[in-house]
Amino acid sequence: MSELTDDLRWVRPPRQARSQATLERILDAAEALTLEKSFDETPISEIVRRAESSVGAFYTRFEDKDALLNALYDRYYEQAIATANTALDPERWRGAQIPELLSEVVRFLVEIYRERSGLLRTFGARGSVDSEFKLRSERLSDEVSSRLAVLLLERRDEIRHPQPELGIRFGFVIVLSALDNAVLCDEVRSSDLSLSSEHFAAELARNYLAYLGAA
Repeated sequence: MSELTDDLRWVRPPRQARSQATLERILDAAEALTLEKSFDETPISEIVRRAESSVGAFYTRFEDKDALLNALYDRYYEQAIATANTALDPERWRGAQIPELLSEVVRFLVEIYRERSGLLRTFGARGSVDSEFKLRSERLSDEVSSRLAVLLLERRDEIRHPQPELGIRFGFVIVLSALDNAVLCDEVRSSDLSLSSEHFAAELARNYLAYLGAA
């Protein structure tokens, strides 16, 4: 099974190189800068300088920074769905039991949150003041949760939770909440507890498995 799980990766659907080159550079630059400072505090001039582009090129593609943020989310959503389709493909996990499946999936989620923390922090901040943006984020979580539920419900006999589908979905919400609070803030919220990413992922998976009764 290791051959199936070792290559879990973030998927970037192909785009037309020439027509998308400048746009992609601006989006990449804006995303990179979210790791360094608040999106709202980052001027357009700094974004285009990082992208080796120009303010004129920016306004050819975006009305303002809000439009840029929406484009960043649209790209992230497209990539996240493509990633979920690949990572949660039932054929990938044929023969795997729930403990192995959830351990790998949770580890992969922690890795994604670490790598895209600036971008996800930006989305979270906007969602806290923009209900429509928050709904878009919740729809993505629902999409991923649905794909995971399909995999786990195929292994229903391993689950002792009295309502397996509810348990799967609620458990996934708990995992995402922990990631939002611990990974995006770059800390586990306890003064006497510090975990590496791998240890954190293992403990998250352990909690999810125990909740499902699948440990």
